Amino acid sequence: MSAGALVLLAASGYAAESITEITLPGTRIFPESITSTSDGTIYIGSLGHGNVSRVAPGTAQVEEWIKPGTGGLNQILGVYADPKGKTLWVCSNNLQNKGEATAAMAFDLKTAAVKGTYVLPGDGALCNDFAVASDGTIYLTDTRQGSLDMLKRGSQTLEVAAKDPLLAGADGLAFGEKNILYVNSVTAGKLLRVDLGPDGKSKSVVELKLSQPLERPDGMRAIGKNRLLLAENAGKMDIVTIASQNATVKTIKEGLIMTPAVTATRGMAWIVEGKLPYMNDAAYKDKDPGLFKMYAIPLPKN
Repeated sequence: MSAGALVLLAASGYAAESITEITLPGTRIFPESITSTSDGTIYIGSLGHGNVSRVAPGTAQVEEWIKPGTGGLNQILGVYADPKGKTLWVCSNNLQNKGEATAAMAFDLKTAAVKGTYVLPGDGALCNDFAVASDGTIYLTDTRQGSLDMLKRGSQTLEVAAKDPLLAGADGLAFGEKNILYVNSVTAGKLLRVDLGPDGKSKSVVELKLSQPLERPDGMRAIGKNRLLLAENAGKMDIVTIASQNATVKTIKEGLIMTPAVTATRGMAWIVEGKLPYMNDAAYKDKDPGLFKMYAIPLPKN
């Protein structure tokens, strides 16, 4: 490689690492979830616009990637990139009793083409977020029904994987180990451990002991064995380290505005300001939410 190429490579790497703030274009976007792939691409699900945007690696340029209504897409909550399955999973919710039923939708991670739509079981479902097991089984939280649903590889139908009173308000989820799934409750401020059996369904649901309280915990992503990146809607980003039934919470960024989601890629931890109460909370709904931004810091190693 020539000296000039090395200089360009170093410069491009420096530029990628130096981006720690991205402003989302448009008004009343209300991003609810973010996800990413190992190359640094970030995907943003917008509850306000009903679309999915994408940020290319090493840039701050946000482009619309999946348009509103694509394949019956409704109001968006969770988004989750599954590179192994070549899929972007999107929670499409019928929050206004219009259009298609609440479903988990699969889009091709390269082309954004619709690959499948899987309606959630039960009445009044609310698809919130996803995690993917090592065998390709998809898990998602149903916040209203306080349950976990799963879609096994090759299946066309979602089935209930866990139903427990502790799962009331189930929101963010992430795998800690092959058969251990962690789930938080946005309404109760709890963090739960769900042990899965050979059939992929829950064997037990246990509440973990927290080192400090959580305020409206939301999006969660695995960043190692029993180590999670967590968004608190109180404007905080945490790292949670779990040992047995104890969870140590370390806040790594705070002082933001209503933060529902996190993701990690290329050594950076990202968090987004969603400002969701400005959509329907009487105390905020007539006020201007202003700009929507994502922020990043280097992901701590310990």
